[in-house]
Amino acid sequence: MKSLTNILLISLVSLSCQSNAQHYESIQSAPAIRKNLSDNELLDVVQKQTFQYFWDGAEPSSGAARERYHADNIYPENDKSTVATGATGFGLMAILSGIDRGYVNKKDGLERLDKILNFLARADRFHGAWPHWFYGETGKVRPFGKKDNGGDLVETSFVAQALICINSYYKNGTAAEKALAKKADDLWKGIDFSWYRNGQNVLYWHWSPEYQWEMNFPVKGYNECLIMYVLASASPTHGVPAAVYHEGWARNGEIKTNFKFYGHPFTLDYQGQKNAVGPLFWAHYSYLGLNPKGLKDQYADYWQNNVNHTLAIHDYCVANPKKFKGYGPDSWGLTASYSVNGYAAHNPQEDFGVISPTAAISSIPYTPKESMKVIRHLYEDLGDKVWGKYGFYDAFSETDNWYSKRYLGIDQGPMVVMIENYRSGLLWKLFMSNPDVQKGLTNLGFESPALKK
Repeated sequence: MKSLTNILLISLVSLSCQSNAQHYESIQSAPAIRKNLSDNELLDVVQKQTFQYFWDGAEPSSGAARERYHADNIYPENDKSTVATGATGFGLMAILSGIDRGYVNKKDGLERLDKILNFLARADRFHGAWPHWFYGETGKVRPFGKKDNGGDLVETSFVAQALICINSYYKNGTAAEKALAKKADDLWKGIDFSWYRNGQNVLYWHWSPEYQWEMNFPVKGYNECLIMYVLASASPTHGVPAAVYHEGWARNGEIKTNFKFYGHPFTLDYQGQKNAVGPLFWAHYSYLGLNPKGLKDQYADYWQNNVNHTLAIHDYCVANPKKFKGYGPDSWGLTASYSVNGYAAHNPQEDFGVISPTAAISSIPYTPKESMKVIRHLYEDLGDKVWGKYGFYDAFSETDNWYSKRYLGIDQGPMVVMIENYRSGLLWKLFMSNPDVQKGLTNLGFESPALKK
């Protein structure tokens, strides 16, 4: 199945071929490496520096998340102002964690969140859904592809996940905080999930006012898009019936399977990759707010699925069947990221010797010991090769002696949020406490300790 990684790959390759380069302001140097930190101190250093991608590194006009940030200062044309919807959703959640941790003061944090939500309120929307990319100065859509110039319901769902968290965080606060909470609630409730059914019992990824449904991408599982179906069921204004989930996402039960990979059992069929596992962002994007602990339905135990997914990738990298340099217990993790040649959806079937730090770090709730080994190795041993102003760079390959000093917003965000969820469960608590989310999960037949009886 074509997924987010494939779409990103096409676009990034296209952008890399454009001839004109532009330069951003010079990026500041990273803070000095400090050895012998405790695990908690090290986690705090990594979380705080990665958070800066969405604070110091934000697109200035909108306050929202840039698609990418290159410390080498070389960009494809027009990238200076490109805002990514999914990265902005992840960034909103990262900023909440930064406010809660005291990385920024509450007043500044509230003002930044308000600025971003005001941008989202005036930006182009298509039946309530935002596009994949915007121009940060104007809020106008920047086409992600020729026909991909309208609403992107998957990216929009990543924003909606954050809006619900913002509402929960501020709804009982001061007058200004309550106003922000209402703004977040209004934006989330303005998403017309029902429109994106296209009259069928499935959700479609795209709709364009110019090309209508020509992208023709009904979203079926399993991949990174579970959150979209949960939110579609949860929407009190534009909700969809449970049949859309069971017939569309779950493919009338065909999503179920039974196989093992490196000894770890799986019950979800990764469409298009029989008896194989996908890139690790599948265990991250939908679960930044949606708490997988104890989350079950008739198709899977989602906590166990994500733990097994992470352990399978870990064990594959440790076994290192392709004999890549550097792979091991302290250097593992395959997911979609920059690669030696462009961009790739790294996984055991598409392994080029590239380690993506976000893979293991964003998996820390699932594999705390294994993930901490990676964090410490990257920070203390590889150091400045992989560590920069906004935390760890996107990817590297010891086999090719390739250390890209570049960041992608969709990879930075999950690290901040999942470290926070591991440390405090903050975003999980905020999202799962929402009454509409609870109703939506119940409608779909989910079980969770967070659901009120």
